[in-house]
Amino acid sequence: MQYWQLLLILISGFIGWITNWVAIKMLFHPRKPIKFAGFTIQGIFPKNQSQFAQKLGKLVSGEFLSFEDIEQKISKPENLQKIMPLIETQIDRFLKERLPEQMPMISMFIGEKTIGKLKTTFLQEIETLLPPVMKAYAGQLKTELDLEAIITEKVATFSSDKLEELLYQIMAKEFRFVEWVGAVIGLLIGMIQVLISAWAN
Repeated sequence: MQYWQLLLILISGFIGWITNWVAIKMLFHPRKPIKFAGFTIQGIFPKNQSQFAQKLGKLVSGEFLSFEDIEQKISKPENLQKIMPLIETQIDRFLKERLPEQMPMISMFIGEKTIGKLKTTFLQEIETLLPPVMKAYAGQLKTELDLEAIITEKVATFSSDKLEELLYQIMAKEFRFVEWVGAVIGLLIGMIQVLISAWAN
């Protein structure tokens, strides 16, 4: 292989790589619209950030994280059981500390046995009441909070730098893969050109 043939292959590979690198950069740049020769040039994401935010908000609230999912999670008996030790601790504190402070006369007639019975009764009642209460609370949240609107507003107010940083964190490997695919395709095109040139001669 002659020097110029190797150079042609390398240049073709570089052109393939730089083309895809520029294409990826143009997803985010230029940040602001630039008018050139009668055309307006702006990065795809900055230009369509509001539409991107709306679609992401709809996708997340509809497919990935809905209030129905939240409702199911917080009202599951096994999940509620995880907070029962905390509730038991608070009931203990109330019966042994807060009650004597607030009602010293009543606490004089309540011993450890009675406190134990009260605690058991409270815990049983709370365990019965907690699932419907949490389910009702999730329903109340659904009426008061618009998850889609919150996500849409949050993403729409991201700075262009923040949006680029976020997407690079998620898709850095994919972007690099696209760059290298461009380089490989460029090398292949260069090799084909060399083969055609050699065959023609």
